[in-house]
Amino acid sequence: MYNIHRCCENANATGNIRLHRVYSYLLGSSFRNSSLTLNPNTTMKKLLLFAALLLCVTSFSLENAKPVKTLRVLMIGNSFSQSVLPFLPPIAEADPTVKLILRNAYIGGCSIQRHLQEYDKSASDPKHRPYTTNLPIEGVQGFKVTLQECLKADTYDIVSIQQASRDSWKPETYGEDAKRLISIVREYQPKAEIVGHQTWAYRADSKNILPGGAFNIDQLEMHKRITECYKTLQKEYGFRIVPVGNAVQIFRTKTDKPYTAADVPKEPVQYTYPELPPTPNDVVGNSAWGKDKNTGEHKFRVDPNHLNKRGQYLQACVWYMFLFGKKAADVKYIPENFDENDAKFLAKCAEEAVLTWK
Repeated sequence: MYNIHRCCENANATGNIRLHRVYSYLLGSSFRNSSLTLNPNTTMKKLLLFAALLLCVTSFSLENAKPVKTLRVLMIGNSFSQSVLPFLPPIAEADPTVKLILRNAYIGGCSIQRHLQEYDKSASDPKHRPYTTNLPIEGVQGFKVTLQECLKADTYDIVSIQQASRDSWKPETYGEDAKRLISIVREYQPKAEIVGHQTWAYRADSKNILPGGAFNIDQLEMHKRITECYKTLQKEYGFRIVPVGNAVQIFRTKTDKPYTAADVPKEPVQYTYPELPPTPNDVVGNSAWGKDKNTGEHKFRVDPNHLNKRGQYLQACVWYMFLFGKKAADVKYIPENFDENDAKFLAKCAEEAVLTWK
């Protein structure tokens, strides 16, 4: 006596093919019962045919199952890599064909030069742990770590490097320092692919790029020089580049009513807590109220350099498409309170950036 009703149900669910009628024909009307007792008169021919069908269903399921591509990624960066974390993991999690283990080695405002300085300090004093990381490291308490510990924590498929935004447009800040950082990565991760994480030009109201600003260049010139620096890295070391800066600039050229230097008020506008100004149409920049640590007084702050939520989503889409060879249509995750059409537009900007980088 054999109970095979559950076996048949599992075969039906696994193979995505409704074989109920076929099983009924092979095994008789009693298949419809919750418990099937084979009649001694059931022919061996039917049993063998049933087994063959079950094998076909299983083979069909295995052949059509999409393989999962797993990538282990380390970003050696600063706040401009930290902004990858809010949305890239959930975008990857929404895709059943990929798996991402993503670590960030983070120091705020950290340049290539400072990465080297901190590396040398930790080599002399292993207790010097200036980096914050988002994933625990075995044998290390907490999330304050050294670059050495991050590099040894896993076997990475990809390691990204980037220059601090204030220096990102200056070719003289790469050179030998970038060469040494690359050699350090290769010492610990000889099989990993090293890539460059292209950063972006500041929002139009950044004092650094306004007329008379410290950089003495405008937004478009900042973007052009950043791009030239990363193309030089690409040429010298054979790197691929994660073109986030290009995606930001594509957004600025394609969006309706982009925020430009002409929209920047000539005189600073005064706001009263908790009043906030209209949000400029850009993926870069944030405005918020904070408290003075000493006086407790509310202070209005504008950050024209870092990505806002829309920019973080754009950045995450670029990384997802770059890492896994995906397109805008593959992005299934849309954050809560996001406009669906805007999310799709941002994904299309990301796709164009990845496809057009050369």
